[in-house]
Amino acid sequence: METTGKVKKAFGGRKAGGPKTKSVSKSIKAGLQFPVGRITRFLKKGRYAQRLGGGAPVYMAAVLEYLAAEVSFLHSDLICLQRENHFLIYELFGIQVLELAGNAARDNKKSRIIPRHLLLAIRNDEELGKLLSGVTIAHGGVLPNINSVLLPKKSAKSSEDAAPKSPGKSPKKA
Repeated sequence: METTGKVKKAFGGRKAGGPKTKSVSKSIKAGLQFPVGRITRFLKKGRYAQRLGGGAPVYMAAVLEYLAAEVSFLHSDLICLQRENHFLIYELFGIQVLELAGNAARDNKKSRIIPRHLLLAIRNDEELGKLLSGVTIAHGGVLPNINSVLLPKKSAKSSEDAAPKSPGKSPKKA
């Protein structure tokens, strides 16, 4: 006997008794870096309107992300055009620090830049390290550095094993 009926659905878009799926944020669904959920919360809390559509926070996050990228791009263009202005050169260093810190965060498998990443970016870059040598970054830590004297030495045993003795007799068995 076949029963043709509707399959009951449970919460979260899964079938009854099925495994729970991992939640996906609205930012990931929209392919954005800016937080759609946080923008939704701010729009609701600000009481800008009685009701809020579902696409409005996504659109606003996309616009903000575009503007942030555009401002960064415009700063790099201005720096190339006017090098004699010291303020613009400092902007160049700011963009360079952010790029290097982003690389340090990605190397540590993190998506958010923390003070540690800023410190690693600045101290590992020769020019930035020299410029900001007197600057202390709060919660940045220190660069990893082990004195070569403290490192374990290669033992004589391992070097003897690597070089064969004489090709004469085979070793005795116990």
